[in-house]
Amino acid sequence: MKHFISHQSALEYWRGRRKLPEKSADRRCSDLLPDRLTKIDPLALSGFEIPVHILTGHRSANKDTKIIRPHLFSGETPVGCFMNIGGRLMVSTPEFCFLQMADNLTLAKLIELGYELCGRYSIPLAADQNTPNRGFYNRPPLTSVKKLGSFIDGMPGVRGHQNAVRALLYIFDGSASPMETKLAMFLTLPYMLGGFGFYSPELNKRVKLKKTARKHFGKAYYVCDILWVNEKVAVEYDSDQQHTGSERIANDSKRRNALAAVGIRVVSVTKQQLFDSAELESVAQTIAGHLNKRLFSKKSNFTAAHRELRKQLRMN
Repeated sequence: MKHFISHQSALEYWRGRRKLPEKSADRRCSDLLPDRLTKIDPLALSGFEIPVHILTGHRSANKDTKIIRPHLFSGETPVGCFMNIGGRLMVSTPEFCFLQMADNLTLAKLIELGYELCGRYSIPLAADQNTPNRGFYNRPPLTSVKKLGSFIDGMPGVRGHQNAVRALLYIFDGSASPMETKLAMFLTLPYMLGGFGFYSPELNKRVKLKKTARKHFGKAYYVCDILWVNEKVAVEYDSDQQHTGSERIANDSKRRNALAAVGIRVVSVTKQQLFDSAELESVAQTIAGHLNKRLFSKKSNFTAAHRELRKQLRMN
C-alpha cells in the first residue's frame, strides 16, 4: 500500500530536497488514497519531523498514531497531485502542498510561502546543521504563480481553496531571498493587508545594457531585485551593511551608473530601513514619487494593518 505524504511534511520534503524530480507527476485518483493505515517502516520516514502528515481516503483511516497524523481527503486527485519519492512513498507536489497549507496558514503566511515556492530560495529545516550564514539556500523555483493558479482552479471546493485563490493575487515569481519576499510584500500588498499598495512589479528582472554601455561597464546586463519596467524604477535590497569597503562602494556606484544609462532610477532599501516602520514608509514615499502614485490617506486603517503584517512576518 502506498502512503501519501502531505501538508507540513510535504513542505519539509520540498525544503529539504530543493529541486523537482526529473520524472513528471504521476496520476493518482481518489480511490487510490488508502482507506486504512498500514505500518510504515520508520526508516522510510527518516528526515521527516514526527508525526508525519499523511493523506487518507476514508474516515476509518483518520486516526492519529505516534508517528502519523492523517488528513482525510475525499475529493478527486487529478494529475499533478503527487510525485513518487521512492518505494511506496508519494509526496504532494508543490502545487498540492500549497493548497493543503492554505487551510492552516493565515493569508500573509500563505502569500509568503507562495513567494518561496515560486522563488529561487528555500528556507532550511529546523534540524539542518549546515544552514548558510545568509539563512537560506539557493535553488530553482519549484513552481510558478501560473502553475499554482491552474492547479487550484482544477480543485474547487477543497478546504483552503478560497484562501489560496486570494493569496495568488499577491504572489510574484522570482524572489531570490526571504528578505526580498518581505520587502516585496510590504510594497505591493494592499493597504487593508498592511502594504503600500504599489502595482505589480517584476522580481529579479534582467536589464540589458546597450552596446556602448556594455563596453563601458563590462557587463551585458544587471539584475534588479524589484522592477517596474514601464516606469523604469528599481528597488534594491541591501542585505549586508557591514561590507562597506571601497570595492563595494565602487561596484554599487558602477551599477547605479549603468542602470541610469538605460534610464532606470534605483531606490535602495537597507535591512535597518526594512525593520523600521517609519523609515520604510519614507522609502515608500520616495518610490511613490517615482511611480507618480499617491500613498494612503491618514484616515485609512493602514497603521494597524501594517503592524499586524509585521507581526505575521516576524519583523517587529
